[in-house]
Amino acid sequence: MHQEVGLIATVAVSFVFAAILGYGADRLRLPPLVGYLMAGILMGPFTPGFVADTALAGQLAEMGVILLMFGVGLHFSASDLLAVRGIAVPGAIGRIILATLLGIGLCKLWGWSLGAGIVLGLSLSVASTVVLLKALEERNLVNAASGRVAVGWLIVEDLVMVLALVLLPALAELLGGHAVDTNHGLGELPLVLTIGLTLLKVAAFAAMAIFLGPRIVPWLLTLIARTGSRELFTLTVLAIALGIAFGSAAIFGVSFALGAFFAGVVMSESQLSHRAAADSLPLQNAFSVLFFVSVGMLFDPSILVRQPLAVIGALALVILGKGIITFLIVILLRYPISMGLTLAGGLAQIGEFSFILAGLGVSLGLLPHEGQDLILAAAILSITLNPIVIFATEGLKKYIHSKWPSLWESYGRSRQKALGKELEKIRALGDERERQHQLKMQQLIETFPLFSQVNEDAQEELLLLFKAKSAPPGERVIRRGDRGDSMYFISSGAVEVRLASGAIRLEPGAFFGEMALLTGARRTADVIAVDFCQFEVLERRDFNMFMSHHPHLRTAVSEMAQKRTEMNVLRQQWEKSMDLS
Repeated sequence: MHQEVGLIATVAVSFVFAAILGYGADRLRLPPLVGYLMAGILMGPFTPGFVADTALAGQLAEMGVILLMFGVGLHFSASDLLAVRGIAVPGAIGRIILATLLGIGLCKLWGWSLGAGIVLGLSLSVASTVVLLKALEERNLVNAASGRVAVGWLIVEDLVMVLALVLLPALAELLGGHAVDTNHGLGELPLVLTIGLTLLKVAAFAAMAIFLGPRIVPWLLTLIARTGSRELFTLTVLAIALGIAFGSAAIFGVSFALGAFFAGVVMSESQLSHRAAADSLPLQNAFSVLFFVSVGMLFDPSILVRQPLAVIGALALVILGKGIITFLIVILLRYPISMGLTLAGGLAQIGEFSFILAGLGVSLGLLPHEGQDLILAAAILSITLNPIVIFATEGLKKYIHSKWPSLWESYGRSRQKALGKELEKIRALGDERERQHQLKMQQLIETFPLFSQVNEDAQEELLLLFKAKSAPPGERVIRRGDRGDSMYFISSGAVEVRLASGAIRLEPGAFFGEMALLTGARRTADVIAVDFCQFEVLERRDFNMFMSHHPHLRTAVSEMAQKRTEMNVLRQQWEKSMDLS
C-alpha cells in the first residue's frame, strides 16, 4: 500500500471505525453520531495511530451534506418555504444578529479584535443541517409544522451565510485583516456594488430553480425512466443533485447545500420524486456518516486543556445563548411555546458553515488559529450534547404544560392554526397528486390484470411508456398487410378484429397487435373501432425494451397470443365443417 492515504483507504477506514464506534455508542445508550465523531478523532492528525486524509474526508463529507439537503428538498416545496416565511425569515436573521453580538462580547473579554468577534459570532450562530435533520427524523417531526419551520429557518441561515462569505473579504481590511480575492474579482468592486451583485446572483439562481427547473427536470426524469434502466435513472438523479449543487456554487456563488436543496425542490414536482428519494437514500446515509467523521478529524482535543474556560464560553453561547434567543424570538412572534422549545433544542448546535467561516476568517487574518480550534471544539461538543439538550427541552415542555396548562394551550395557538392550515393545504395538494397517481396504477391493474405480474416500479414505467390514442366508431385502427409498429391495449370501447373467416370482438382489458411485434411479420387482420375507443399504445421500441426487462411477461403475452391463434384456427375449421355440412 502507498504511504499516502488515498481515497479507498480513507473511505474504508472511515466506515469501519464509524461502524464499530457507532455500535459501541448505541450499546451505551448514546446516539450513533457520537461514535462517528469519536471515529474521526481517532483518525485525525491530533491523535496517535492511523491518520486519514482530512482534506479528502472533508470533500466526501460535503457530498453527504449535498445528498442530505437534496433529500430534504425532495420532500419539500416552494409553497412550504412561503408558508413558514413569517417565522423563518425574522427568526433566522434575528438570531444571527444577536448571536454575533454575543460572539463579539466574548472576544472583547478575551482581548480579540472586532473582526475576530464578528467571525466567531457568525460561526457560532448558524446550525448544522445534518444534525438538525437527524434529530427531526428520529422524532418523526420532519413533516410536522415545527419541522417545516426548522428547515425553512436553516434555508434562510444558509442564504445569510452566503452573503457573509462574500462580504467578509470585502470588509477584511476595515476589520483589521488583510484582503484576499476569494470572490472571483468581486473584491475589487465597491462594497455596495459587491452586495448588489451577490444578491442579484442569488436571485437569478432562485428564479432559474423556481421557474425553469420544474419545466426541465421532471421532463428529463421521465425521459430517462422510459429507457427502463434502473442504474441510468439513479445516475441521472445523482447527476442532477450534484450537478445543480456544483453549478450553483460555481456560477451563482451559493453554497453546495443550498443548490442541492433547490435541486430536490425542483425534482419534487415530478411524479417520480418518491423513486428518486428511494434511490438516493443509501448514499445519503453513507455520506452523512462521513460528515461526522470528517468533523472529528478536525478536532484537536488539547484545546480542552489549553483553553477550558474559552471552550466553556463558546459552548455556552451555542447551547444556552442561541437556545434562549431562539425561544424568545418564537415567543415574541407569538407562536406556541412547544414550537419555541423544539426549535431552541434542535438548533442549539453548529456545523458545516461554521467550519467554512472559520477557515475564511483565518485566511483573512481576522480570526486567530485558537478561534478556529474553539469553533471546532464547540461544534464537536454541541453536536455530541444535542440529544441531551433536546431531551432537556422535552422535559421542560412537560413541566411548563403541567405548571401552566392554560398558558400552554392558549399562547400562540392562533398563529399555529393559521400555519397549520396553510401547511395542510399544501400537504393535501401533494396527497391528492399521489392519490391520483395511485388511482392510475390501480386502474391499470384492474383493466389489464396481466400487469399484476410485474412490480410497482415496472407498472410506473408502463404508465410512462404508454401513449394515449383514441378512435371514433368505424375507424380502421390497424390495416391488414401493414408493418407492425405498436401493440394496443383497450381502455374503453370495443373493436372488431376482422379475419377472413369473420370478426372477433375485443372488449376493454384486451389487447391486439402483439403478433406482428413478436414474430416480425406483417399485420394479418383489419381492426375496426366499434364504439368510441380509448387505447394505451406501446410502440415497437418500447415494447421490445420493456419485454426484455420482463421476460416472464413476454412469455405470458406470447402464450395468450398463441391461444388466440389456435382459437382462430379452430373457429375457421368449425366454420368450414359447417359449410360442408
